Amino acid sequence: MLKKSVVALVLVAMLLTPVLAAPLKAANDAPSRMLLGQDDLPTNPLACPGEEEAMEEPAATEEAEEVVEYNGGQPVDAPDLAGQDIRVLDLPKLIGIAYFAATTKGLNEAAEELGNMEIITDAPTEASVDDQITFIENYVTQGIDVIAFASNDPVAISPALRNALEQGVHVIGFDADSEPDAREWFVNQATFNGMAKAMVDSMVEEVGADGSVAIITSSLTAPNQNRWISEMLAYADKCYPDLNWLETVPSEEDQQLAFQRAQELVNKYGEDLDGIFAMSSVAGPGAADALTQMGVCDQTITVGISTPNQMRPFIENGCAPKVVLWNPIDLGYATAYVIRAVIDGELLPGATEVEAGRLGTLPVINGSEILLGPPTVFTQENINDFDF
Repeated sequence: MLKKSVVALVLVAMLLTPVLAAPLKAANDAPSRMLLGQDDLPTNPLACPGEEEAMEEPAATEEAEEVVEYNGGQPVDAPDLAGQDIRVLDLPKLIGIAYFAATTKGLNEAAEELGNMEIITDAPTEASVDDQITFIENYVTQGIDVIAFASNDPVAISPALRNALEQGVHVIGFDADSEPDAREWFVNQATFNGMAKAMVDSMVEEVGADGSVAIITSSLTAPNQNRWISEMLAYADKCYPDLNWLETVPSEEDQQLAFQRAQELVNKYGEDLDGIFAMSSVAGPGAADALTQMGVCDQTITVGISTPNQMRPFIENGCAPKVVLWNPIDLGYATAYVIRAVIDGELLPGATEVEAGRLGTLPVINGSEILLGPPTVFTQENINDFDF
């Protein structure tokens, strides 16, 4: 019996060895793609550079004509607070980083303009969805009027948000969504496929269409990062099929951990690593700082999502030649105007647009999302035009 068991174990080991030894290679490799951090939602890659716009117009027109019904939730027996003072919980993923300090600044700028909105910023000091749930439960008990959130996990946070709706609290998402029925509206900073195109095109311009790239994301459950990665992979499959995707590693919204992850990637892949996608506002400066200190910016660069002020030194030294983002101050500002429009009965299910102060009219997309606008690519040429 012992000999038979040994033989069986050897056979199993022989069968598993090719699987365990298989490297993470191209984006076209389905098993490898599952380790890159994307979600399983449908993708919609945009046109490749150089494609005739006319080729894309029919599909774009058909998509624009397709009406997506409102798919958000609604508060139960919410009090009528139209025109009255309201208290808003500003619940970002975490506090203490520049990006969410900017969204909070935008919320307060709009609240000051509107004059009847108090913003209360309270959130975890680490990117923890469990802590976010505790904040939600506490503020619902205290009697908050509105919760404005950016989730650390779209599924885990949703039951607490649904309970808030059931208690008559208005719930608006920004930056990182929940499940749609757990909030009324989501203020989307940029379309996911638009961000994907800007990120991948920016990287390819630096490392070539057959470069080897890795990803430093925030958490592996972050909804916006996973959606961007899914669209990036789909866009690369369509436009740059030879781009070689190595792996995705998490940094948990921790700049020092992102620094460490970048070091590990460089040490692991060496000159075979051409670029790193940094998928959060702290992963960007963390990765770029690591490349700078290691002295490898001539072999490996990073293209990331972060604020211009955080990335300015790395844009200037060439370690992060391109940074993709929107204006997070505008994102917070728009969120406040969406909140006020909901409270005042001016933004109802089925609406196609909403007025947002100095930002003008913002469109409703995908049933229950408000679109801020297209992303901006920050480079050495334009970085000094921005201060946030």
